[in-house]
Amino acid sequence: MDRSDWQTVVLVTTWQIAASICYYTVFAATPFFRDAFGLTRFSVGLVVTTLTLGYAVFLIPLGALTDRFGERVTLTLGLFGLAAGAVLVAGAPTYTLLLAAVFVLGSMYGTAMPGTNKAVFDTVDPNHQNLAMGIKQVGVTGGSGSSALLITGLAGVLFWQAGFLVAAGVGSVVAIGFYLTYSSDSRDSANGYPDFRALLSNRSYVALTAAGFFLGAALFTTTGYTVLYVEESIGASVTFGGVVLALVQVFGSVGRVLTGWLSDVLPGEPRVRIGLVLIVQSLGSAAMFVVVAATTAERGAAIAFSALGFFVLGYTGVYYSVMATLVRADEMGGATAGGQLALTSGALVAPPAFGSLADTVGYRTGWLFLAAVVTTAAVLLVYVVRTPPPVAAPAAVDTSE
Repeated sequence: MDRSDWQTVVLVTTWQIAASICYYTVFAATPFFRDAFGLTRFSVGLVVTTLTLGYAVFLIPLGALTDRFGERVTLTLGLFGLAAGAVLVAGAPTYTLLLAAVFVLGSMYGTAMPGTNKAVFDTVDPNHQNLAMGIKQVGVTGGSGSSALLITGLAGVLFWQAGFLVAAGVGSVVAIGFYLTYSSDSRDSANGYPDFRALLSNRSYVALTAAGFFLGAALFTTTGYTVLYVEESIGASVTFGGVVLALVQVFGSVGRVLTGWLSDVLPGEPRVRIGLVLIVQSLGSAAMFVVVAATTAERGAAIAFSALGFFVLGYTGVYYSVMATLVRADEMGGATAGGQLALTSGALVAPPAFGSLADTVGYRTGWLFLAAVVTTAAVLLVYVVRTPPPVAAPAAVDTSE
C-alpha cells in the first residue's frame, strides 16, 4: 500500500478502535450489571439484545446516509454519539434506564461499518483492499479487548462506571481528530441513496446476509458471555475473565489480518477464494465451540477461548470482503448496512437463548448450540461460493488477470 492508502487505513482503524471501546464496554460490564441491578442471566442477555437492537434499527438509515453524504461527517457524528451513550450507561440509576441508555449507545454504532467499509473500498488500491479490511477490522477486536481490560481493571480500583467515562473521553478526542485529519471523503462520487430493491434481488448477497445472521449470533453471544462463563463455570475471578475476553479479541485481531492477507494473495476468482476462507473460519468456529464446552480449567479455558476468538471473531473482515465481490462500489454503504443488520439480528435472539440454556440446562448445551449455528452459516456460504452474482463490476476488482 502507498502512503495515501496507509493514511486511510490508520485513520479508519483508529476511529474503529475508539468506537469499539465505547460499544463493547457493555459486554465487558455484564457481571457488574448483574450485581448492581440484581439481574438473572436472561436479563443480562436482554441488555446485550437491547444494545444490538439499537444498532440494528439504525443501520439501514445510517448506511443510506453514508452513501448519500459520505463517511467523514457520519463517522464523526457517530463517534460523538457513542461517547454520549457511554456516559448515559454510566449514569443509569435503574435497569429500565440502563436498557434505554444501551439502546442509544448501540444506535450510534450503526455508523461504524458502512462508513469505514466505504472508506476502504472507495480509496484503497484493489490489490490491498482485503488486507486493509483485515487491519481495519482489528479496530473492532482491539477496541473490544481494550474495553474488557478497561472496565474490569478500573472497577477493581475505582467503581464500575469509571471505564465508561474513560471510554467516552477517548471517543470524543478521536472524533475531533478524525474530523480534522480525514480528507479522503467519497461523498462527491456518491450517486445518491442505495437501491435496496436491487440488493434484495441479488441472491448471492441475500445468502451471504443469511449466513451473517448465524455468524453474528455466534460472535456477539461469545463476547457477551465469556466473562460470565469463566467466572461462574470455570470458577475464576472477574478480572481473569476480563483477561480471557481480551485474549479472545487479540486472537480475533490476528485472524482478521491473516485471513485478509490470504484473501489478497490466494489464487482464483475473488468470490470463490475469499468465500472458501470464510467457510473454513465458520467450520473452525464450530469445532472450537465444542472444545470450549468441554473445558473446565482456567488455563484450558484461556487457550480454548483464544483459539475460538481466532475463528469466530476473525471472520468479519472476510465477510465484508466477500460482500464486495457481490455488489457495486456505489452500493457498499447500503450493502454493508444490510450485512451488518443481519449480523446484529442474530445477536438480538441468540444471547437470551444462550442465557436461557445456561440457566435451565447448562453452559455446555449453550456452546454446542452455537456450534450448530455456525455450521448452518457454513452451509449457506457454500451457496454463495457456487452462485455468481448479477453484478458486472463489483466493488472488489479481480486483479488476478
